[in-house]
Amino acid sequence: MEKPKVKIHFFETYMAVIRNSVGSKLFRNFFMEIDGRKIDATKNGVVSCAFFVSNVLNMFPALKLIRGPHTTVSSTVKDLLESGWKEISEPRIGAVLVWEEKESHGGRTKHIGFYVGNGEAISNNPDTGVPALDHWTFGIDGGKPTRAVEMILWNEVLEESND
Repeated sequence: MEKPKVKIHFFETYMAVIRNSVGSKLFRNFFMEIDGRKIDATKNGVVSCAFFVSNVLNMFPALKLIRGPHTTVSSTVKDLLESGWKEISEPRIGAVLVWEEKESHGGRTKHIGFYVGNGEAISNNPDTGVPALDHWTFGIDGGKPTRAVEMILWNEVLEESND
């Protein structure tokens, strides 16, 4: 009997993982120890947007979308750019969005999430501590995200991964 030819649809799976993450408590906590003191670096989901984004990307190791999980937006963006993501002027479905730094929950914070189309994004909501579907301006008065990055070579990456 001939072996069936299997083709994995990575991009559809990637988008399904992002969409299915809405409401998940999976990305709420990341514990570490600093100078002998244990802390939750993501503050029970208040600042877990980078942890959410980097872990979703890390779920596809064969695609090498990112080198590993992160707890800060800056380290996530640095890893994305070093992993071959490119800045684009207008986001397309699947792009990672980075919003401007703003005052939130007692400090200045950056924010990161995924563009899912129709002017909507999925990112961690700091008020609920879980990923949520929101308008892509994410409450910034009249503003769009300040950056959008995308794995430009999705087709090439996906074709290589199906071998």
